[in-house]
This record gives sequence, structure tokens and C-alpha cells, in this order.
Amino acid sequence: MMALNSEEVHYQRSLGGQVFEQIRENILNGRYKPGESLIELRLSEEIGVSRTPIREAIRQLELEGLVHVVPNKGAIVSGVSDKDVDDIYTIRMLVEGLAAQWAAQNITDRELEELEEILELEDFYTRKKDSSHILQIDSRFHQVIFAASKSKSLMHVLGTFHQYVRNARNTSLSYPDRAAEALKEHTAIYEAIRIRDSEKAGELMTDHIMKARASLNLRKQTRGDR
Repeated sequence: MMALNSEEVHYQRSLGGQVFEQIRENILNGRYKPGESLIELRLSEEIGVSRTPIREAIRQLELEGLVHVVPNKGAIVSGVSDKDVDDIYTIRMLVEGLAAQWAAQNITDRELEELEEILELEDFYTRKKDSSHILQIDSRFHQVIFAASKSKSLMHVLGTFHQYVRNARNTSLSYPDRAAEALKEHTAIYEAIRIRDSEKAGELMTDHIMKARASLNLRKQTRGDR
């Protein structure tokens, strides 16, 4: 077998990463549903790649708990369960509070300006009741705080968590009353970070995540999902 050169190895690795991201996105957005089989040949034809990066992607998805491999059946979509979402919100309450504390200590003037711009956009889209843009702006608000913490580890962990609970966050923020409440909470967090009150910023962020989880659970009970 001919050995691959460094450029070919890099290409395969980057291709495998792209395939992983695409399949993961389809799991998280509900295109591939829990219990569905991921057939290598079908995915290969659908995505337009060989089966090698498909296998690599499935191995990574199994490590992340989004699929489980059954002997003689292949990869089965596990998805993100209600318990997964609840666990993630519990962890977010702890970790995002820390991110807000560190952001208050380390944020730059440019990042503060960006948060202020984000809040202006969030106010605009909240008034318009535009849930699609509200979710995007909400994500950006948290991402700037993650970056301002100056911790790569926190940025990676929390970025992944936000992806995993995206549908849950969308469900919560699609209700105008929750979107308006979130805007007020974001504004208070911003003010605490602006005056460099790390303790207050952490407390407000923890409270914000707690209220978001409570709102989500209320919506699910109202819809009869539980």
C-alpha cells in the first residue's frame, strides 16, 4: 500500500472533520432522528465522500455519545435526550458562572463594545419577536463572554454545550416573554462585567441559566412533552 504524504494526510483529517461536523449537525437539527441507522454507504453517497471519513466521523460521534454502535447493525443515532439537556443546563449553571467571573476580570474594551452592540440588536429583534435572529444573537452574547474569559478550555466546552442544547434554547426563546426576560438578564450581566464586578457577574449568569432551564421545563410541561 502506498504511503500518504503529509498533504494527503492533512486533507483526509480535515475532510474527516468536515464530515463529522455535517453528520453531527444533521443529528442536532433533527434530520437524523434517535433510533435511525446511519448506513455508511448511504452517507457516503449522500455527502459525496469515500467510506473512510464516514467511519472516522462515526467513531468521533460515538465518543461524543451522539451515536452508539450495535454489532451487526452499525451506528444508531442516540441524539440528545431530555436528561442530556437537563444535565447540560446544570453544568452550564456552574461553568458559565465561572466564565462570567473571568470575563469581568479579563474583558477588553473592544469586547465590551461588542456586547453593547449585541444587546442593541437583541432589543431590536425581541421587539420584532424574531425568534430566529434572537437565538443567533443570544449565542453570540454568550460566545463573546466565553472569549472574554480568556480560557480556551471554557470556550471549547461551553461552545459544544450550546450546540447540543440549541433546539432546547430555541424552544425557550421562541416565546416572547422569555426572550424579553433574557434581554433584561443579559443587560444586567453586561453591566456587572462592565464595572468589573466578577462576583456579581457570576451570580447573574448562574441565575440566568437557571431561569432558562426553568422556562424550558415549563414549556415542555405545557406541551405535554413530559
